[in-house]
Amino acid sequence: MKHYAGLDLSMETTQVCIVDENGGKIASMKVESAPNRIAQALHEVGGVERAVIETGRMSPAICHGLRSLGVPVVCIDARQAHQSLKALKANKTDPHDAAGLAQLARTGFYKEVHVKSPAAHGVRSVITARNHLVEARVRLDNMIRGLCATFGFKPGPGQGKAFIDRVMEAANIPGLGQSINALLAVRTGLMKQIKEMDLVLREVAHRSQSCRQLMSIPGVGVQTSAAFAAAVDEAGRFRQSRAAGAYFGLVPRRHQSGEVDWTGRITKQGDSMVRKLLYEAANSILTRSRGSFALKGWAMKIAKRRGLRKARVALARRLAVIMHAMLRDGTLFEA
Repeated sequence: MKHYAGLDLSMETTQVCIVDENGGKIASMKVESAPNRIAQALHEVGGVERAVIETGRMSPAICHGLRSLGVPVVCIDARQAHQSLKALKANKTDPHDAAGLAQLARTGFYKEVHVKSPAAHGVRSVITARNHLVEARVRLDNMIRGLCATFGFKPGPGQGKAFIDRVMEAANIPGLGQSINALLAVRTGLMKQIKEMDLVLREVAHRSQSCRQLMSIPGVGVQTSAAFAAAVDEAGRFRQSRAAGAYFGLVPRRHQSGEVDWTGRITKQGDSMVRKLLYEAANSILTRSRGSFALKGWAMKIAKRRGLRKARVALARRLAVIMHAMLRDGTLFEA
């Protein structure tokens, strides 16, 4: 008789529930959240036909670890699983969640998601760390401006050497100098780390053939190419390139029910970081790119009809489609 397992992951422990092909519960236990411990628990009942886990921060490590140990594990969309589990049980507990996931594994009523490779997660971790460092630097700059304004000193716009030189003048103001010096010391450390992250990203883009292909598009730089390649990971998992636009939430939201049928703003589903970078790349093409090519001309026509903002969104979606096609076919951008 075939067995199916549901795994409700947490940081320290994982609730495991195993059911047979008729839905009857075979075992329910709590084990340490480690691939070898989970695999051992599943093998003790004779193995399983399929195990199901939800998407989460621990899912990639557990999923890759279980697959390396020969456990057939499927990672499913947590949003869909939440709606299904809510309908199955009134009370939300770890045993109930694991039992619900086991039933989903048995029936096949789930949406499987792609688990990215460790290399892709490594690139994403560098980009995420850099973004947080930049946000921290911006907050420091705003704090410095606010403190200076309290004392009647205006550092003015900018963030480079000229800004630092103007702020250093405020260090001589009584009651302000010590605070400014402390913030500038922290800011110097942040800028150093940001530059190191930039060097790492440039090295990654230089070594990656996928990034070099994507950077042949005007307006697409190191960060955008690396983030997109890491998010897609395997180009073959999309049957059609146009699915990339929907994957990054750049297609209109639609609701249809009987006589009601409306189309709204973009869905904003998927990877928000890549969506933001695609939008910035589209803006760069429209406002900074000096050359004239078909893609830019197409977006400029939309800008004249619907406005620059909607043109950026449309161009970002088109960029996602083109970039996926380039990764799939191994080609360069043709203006």
